[in-house]
Amino acid sequence: MALPFSRSADFPVDKPGGIPCGNLRADFGCSIHEELRPRGWTGCTVFDCHGAGQQVSQVTFAGEDWQGSPDTARRMFAVFAVMRPVHELLAYVADALDRPETRPVHAELRRARTGLSELAGADADTVLAADVGALRAAVNPALLRAGDLVRARSPRRGPVHRGADLAGARLRGADLRGASLRGALLIGADLRDADLRWADLIGADLRGADLSGADLRGSVYATGTQLAAARGDAATRLPGAVRRPAHWATEGTAPEEAARTGS
Repeated sequence: MALPFSRSADFPVDKPGGIPCGNLRADFGCSIHEELRPRGWTGCTVFDCHGAGQQVSQVTFAGEDWQGSPDTARRMFAVFAVMRPVHELLAYVADALDRPETRPVHAELRRARTGLSELAGADADTVLAADVGALRAAVNPALLRAGDLVRARSPRRGPVHRGADLAGARLRGADLRGASLRGALLIGADLRDADLRWADLIGADLRGADLSGADLRGSVYATGTQLAAARGDAATRLPGAVRRPAHWATEGTAPEEAARTGS
């Protein structure tokens, strides 16, 4: 309802923000939830608000129903537009705090977490008054430092591809241990069997990238949204906190699994 999307490889139709999706049921469920990918709604399957939607609807607005109140709906959607990046930042901070190697910056990260959590729990007016750009600028130095501390664990000094255009790049089997891929454009890149351990993946665009057999253990800031937008298989090794996307099981069989099944 709240977010817009455009007809593309991710969505089969255009939809403005604030207009209900044609697949939205009266009970707020999706009428084609089990068929989203084959019907061309890939964008829905990779979306993650990091709990911002629940926070806005159940906490900020205390379960108030927006359906019968256009004013409430507009206000709620405006709050969500701020809450979503706040929760995304909280997810990155939590990832960084969960690593012993980032201990030198833990105090700064905890301060950031406290400030972001207080904002997330504030009233609608306070949330709407927040400057998302300023929030990101305030938290980013600590996240960058934490990412560098993770990268420093790599046995080799990884390449720096921060913000690089690597769309469609042939990186099969590449040694990207400790690489900085912050904000890198990796759409459609061939990363099969690549070694991405201890890499910083914050903001990397992995749409359509092939991660079959790749090793992402120990990488920092990888999210379920990023990986769900990519392709992978049973041999792809993931960071401990990230779940394997369900659709990967239908997009290739790992060599080990093939040997067991005789396929």
